[in-house]
This record gives sequence, structure tokens and C-alpha cells, in this order.
Amino acid sequence: MLLTAFTLSFFAFVCGDSKKDTDTQNQTQQQTQTQQQTQNTQTQNTQTKTDSMTTKTDSTDAPTTEGSNIVVLKTSMGDIEIELFEKEAPQHVANFKKLVKSGFYEGTTFHRVIPGFMIQGGDPNSKDSDRSNDGQGGPGYTVPAEINAKHVKGSLAGARMGDQVNPKRESSGSQFYIVTGEASHLDGQYTVYGKVTKGLDIALKIENVKRDAMDNPIDKVTIKKVEFKK
Repeated sequence: MLLTAFTLSFFAFVCGDSKKDTDTQNQTQQQTQTQQQTQNTQTQNTQTKTDSMTTKTDSTDAPTTEGSNIVVLKTSMGDIEIELFEKEAPQHVANFKKLVKSGFYEGTTFHRVIPGFMIQGGDPNSKDSDRSNDGQGGPGYTVPAEINAKHVKGSLAGARMGDQVNPKRESSGSQFYIVTGEASHLDGQYTVYGKVTKGLDIALKIENVKRDAMDNPIDKVTIKKVEFKK
């Protein structure tokens, strides 16, 4: 999905050229990790192959739209408050709310951070100590594209696999990224479904932590909890 070289990690932005290309799917495999950092930020790396191969959420498992459109990501480095764009991306927002309510994100990490570009998280694989599969996990489904809003600093968007295997540009079921720099080249390619309203400084701190060759923070930056703001 988005951000890593995906073959298996679609959510790790595959940053090849300038590190903004995020063709996540290509990154997932060792090929992507070492080769791709082509900044096509295809935030796709974020999902697992499973996620990217399944198409959309089952109508029988349709997410609820209940709950506030303001959520707070409580991370190990501070809180990030985000406004969700329900009108622009109703299916993404409903899915995100469903995952928040189930506690899906608790214990996940920001597994890919690129200074001046974005920070990516939401992969359940990142909960354990095995870094080799970070960026490849998800809930087992994708979310139909709702490409409307543009990428600006603080935007919340869905990572996804590359166009070659995902021509409909469907988003990962859980992986997301927060824009921390210039990402207008992603407009029209990824679904933006929210924006940071408070705590952008925390996101900027996260993007600057020490990281390994996969852009995965050496010291885990964990999402402790996600809450709806009342």
C-alpha cells in the first residue's frame, strides 16, 4: 500500500528518487527496501498483500459512522489531534472510526518516517519485535478510493499498494500516513481523509527520530491509544 516497498508491505512509502515516492508495495520486499525509495509515496506499502489483494470492505462488515469526527492519537511522544473529513471520504472515515472503537491501533507504531515528507503507521505487524514485516499488515481488506482532498502539511491519508497491482487505488484497511512536509505530488493518487488540528509539532518530532535503513524508528514510537474527542 503506501509507504514501504510493498510486495508485502504496502504501507511503507517506497521512496526511491527523493524518498517521497512511497510506492509501498515495491518496498516491502527486500528489493523495495533497498532499491525503491522512489518518492512516489505510494503510501501503499502499508497493507499486507492480503489487504491489497482483497478489494473492499464487505457490506456485511460495513463500518459505523458513529462517534466524533475529532480523534486524538496518544503516542509515546505526545498527542496528535486530527479532524476527520467525513464529507470528502465517508468510507475511509467510517472504517477508521470502526478500528478506533475496536482498539485496533493500540500498540502499533509509526514504522516509517521520512523527514520533510511524512510519518506512516497503522500496521498491526508493528506491535511485535520483528521489523522485517512492518508495513505489510492490515485487517484483511481495502477501502475504495475517495480521492478528493489535497495533500497539505498535516493531512491524514490512506496508504495503499501501487497502481500496477492496485489500479483502482484502493487504500489499505488500516495503514495511514500524516504529511509533515511537501507532498502535493501525491494529489489525485491517494485518499486524504483528515488533517491534524493540534499536535503537528509532535508529528514533526516523530519524523526526526533516529531510524534504520528502512526508515523505521530505532526506538519505537508507539500509538498507545486513539480516542474520540467529546
